[in-house]
Amino acid sequence: MTSQDSPSVAPYRAEVDNPVVARLKREGAIVLGKTTMSEFAWSGISRNPVTGITHNPWGRGLNAGASSAGAAAAAAAGFGALHLGSDGAGSIRLPAHFCGVFGIKPTYGRVPQVPVSNNDYATHVGPITRSVRDGALMLDVMTGAHALDRTSLEGGPTDHASALALTDDPGPVAFSPDLGHARVDPDVGEVVLSAVERLRSELGWTVRDVAPDWGPEGPEIGRFFWAALQSKFLPEIERFGDDMSPDLVACAREGAHYSVSEYHQMREWKNAYTGRIETSLQEWRFLITPVASVAAFPVERVMPVHWPGHEWDWLSWAEFMYPFNMSGNPAASVPCGLTRSGLPVGLQIVGRRFDDLGVLRIACAIEALFGRFRAPNCSVTG
Repeated sequence: MTSQDSPSVAPYRAEVDNPVVARLKREGAIVLGKTTMSEFAWSGISRNPVTGITHNPWGRGLNAGASSAGAAAAAAAGFGALHLGSDGAGSIRLPAHFCGVFGIKPTYGRVPQVPVSNNDYATHVGPITRSVRDGALMLDVMTGAHALDRTSLEGGPTDHASALALTDDPGPVAFSPDLGHARVDPDVGEVVLSAVERLRSELGWTVRDVAPDWGPEGPEIGRFFWAALQSKFLPEIERFGDDMSPDLVACAREGAHYSVSEYHQMREWKNAYTGRIETSLQEWRFLITPVASVAAFPVERVMPVHWPGHEWDWLSWAEFMYPFNMSGNPAASVPCGLTRSGLPVGLQIVGRRFDDLGVLRIACAIEALFGRFRAPNCSVTG
């Protein structure tokens, strides 16, 4: 049954498989069940008013990330090998980071969405798995245009999984520890910096530090569109608001104050902003950043205890992901180490549009360098 994990939706049984699920089943995938998400997939917190908390396998009571919380938690716990997620502002990469698994948001349009998301071409469908190769195998089956998704890209499935080895130097790779503006917890920053140094010293990659001039513009654009998107739930809030996630309600009510004129002005800014992102990647080819500013924290909180308080703004500790939703670039999270308290940290790899294979190759090389991570007290194999 499907409820979108909101008390405002009566549970229903889908009459047909989603096209992506149908493609996977045709190739032999066995569907074990549906996994949890945040209410209406709106936030980065792994809880909702219907099923409650999705605990992180690295620690009961810790945030597993969201919206695709159940997918990443299941992958980390060894429940099934292949997991589907959707990513509108980081919802594949964030849970992969918190749970110590692999996740990739492919180029927008690579994987069809039916129905097309009402998120202004920012939501991507992709895999969450315990290995890069498993994620590549899923993408091989999932990609390709679909008639019911007018935004999907031509071209049938490609053989990513057999081409993961880097045959030469990856070329110029840029690294930004903060995109020129983001606050990052020292324990996360230390793991990321150490990982980048190993890419330089052990893999011999040329990695140069950058502070992109477009970076500081992201927060204002990202918050505007996130609140504007959630305002579509105002009818549900009018009827069920007391039973819905308070942070979702606060975000939706903020977005309700935006005018149509403001929306279109911000959309022009966003389009120029995303063009500058792609221009930078034409120079760098790949960009490496932290996935998020924090490691997993108590799931009952919207903000970590040491973070500035806010009713809903989980984006403030997740500044690295949503720019590449708006731009449509492929971006992945691959584990690169543990904090001093033993929690996983992911590296984000961003590539040029359409270079999904390049991102997978970089991720595969990083995975080979650092190995895979296993959540404590969970039996994970394969």
